[in-house]
Amino acid sequence: FTTVLVITPDLGCEHKCGIKFILELIMEFFPGASDEQKELDEILAKRQKRGKNEEEAPAEEKTVLHVKEAYDYQGRSYLHVPQDVGINLRSADVPEKCYLPKKQLHVWTGHTKGVSAIRLFPVSAHLLLSCSMDCKIKLWEVYNDRRCVRTFIGHSKAVRDVCFNNSGTRFLSAAYDRYLKLWDSETGQCIARFTNRKVPYCVKFNPDEDKQQLFVAGMSDKKIVQWDIRSGEVVQEYDRHLGAVNTITFVDENRRFVSTSDDKSLRVWEWDIPVDFKYIAEPSMHSMPAVTLSPNGKWLACQSMDNQILIFGAQNRFRLNKKKIFKGHMVAGYACQVDFSPDMSYVVSGDADGKLNIWDWKTTKLYHRIKAHDKVCISALWHPHETSKVITCGWDGQIKLWD
Repeated sequence: FTTVLVITPDLGCEHKCGIKFILELIMEFFPGASDEQKELDEILAKRQKRGKNEEEAPAEEKTVLHVKEAYDYQGRSYLHVPQDVGINLRSADVPEKCYLPKKQLHVWTGHTKGVSAIRLFPVSAHLLLSCSMDCKIKLWEVYNDRRCVRTFIGHSKAVRDVCFNNSGTRFLSAAYDRYLKLWDSETGQCIARFTNRKVPYCVKFNPDEDKQQLFVAGMSDKKIVQWDIRSGEVVQEYDRHLGAVNTITFVDENRRFVSTSDDKSLRVWEWDIPVDFKYIAEPSMHSMPAVTLSPNGKWLACQSMDNQILIFGAQNRFRLNKKKIFKGHMVAGYACQVDFSPDMSYVVSGDADGKLNIWDWKTTKLYHRIKAHDKVCISALWHPHETSKVITCGWDGQIKLWD
């Protein structure tokens, strides 16, 4: 027969005493339960121990220089913009007309697991920074020998995002080990570490020249956290989202930024004011885990999880442009980064099948598809100075150059 024990705790009694009393009763009725309780206690103790170790020690930082000489005969490092590549990388002019990339030019290999994000060096785009699920960050040449120049090692879990400052001399990395780290691009030294014990999903420097000491990170606990590099302190928290924050994009001459989240909304914030002044959420909207500002600063391209790229105005109304919806690719579940050609004639994006998709901006027609990667093609970047060079990266660990 089975003894069914129904206990109605006396509401006046203290919570802990009540639980203790129930446990004692269970032990009396079911003598075997005490062994199980011991096992459970052991497991819980182990778990707590494990959690503590992870929090205490950030991974030790190391760096590997892969080129023979860090400086050339004139004392210039690899950050120096090359002038022998056939185009002026220092100019702010965009190519007059862009063309569709057709063939593969180069493959950068070196990451042992999937690549999660790629970023081009500011202005010149002569270097490429990549972060990967193998916990490493690598810096590559885009021209000449296209070598890997440096590897930055210092995260104990997959690296999720990276972001250069305006001059490219430093960059931030965000990883699943809950740390944000600031690195020197030239020496490979880790300058500072930041954590609020939550996982950072995206990180961005404030692009204003006079605010380069400030950065924001979108966290797993629904907050956007703003740090000051000089003090290492959190100086502001934007806490309005109802889900993890996936993207942060500066708009309107960097006075405002747009964030998207797992709560399927898009929010617009004035810098340093912790209340969103615009909140966009329609019942039909899906989560948008990748957002890119167009080169002319007028549009936001958002990768929506219902397999389409939505375009929002980025200047004042932030209205959805219903005439511009790009579809025909499969991205559901992946934050595939979108990009524009510098002349605004094409939109490019990877997809879940590893294909590179290219649409015409004016007609929204899907012009071209290239099988780029064996697994997800997570990012596609159009080189800002080139008419037809696109860089893609995928979860197969490869980074490819197309022309």
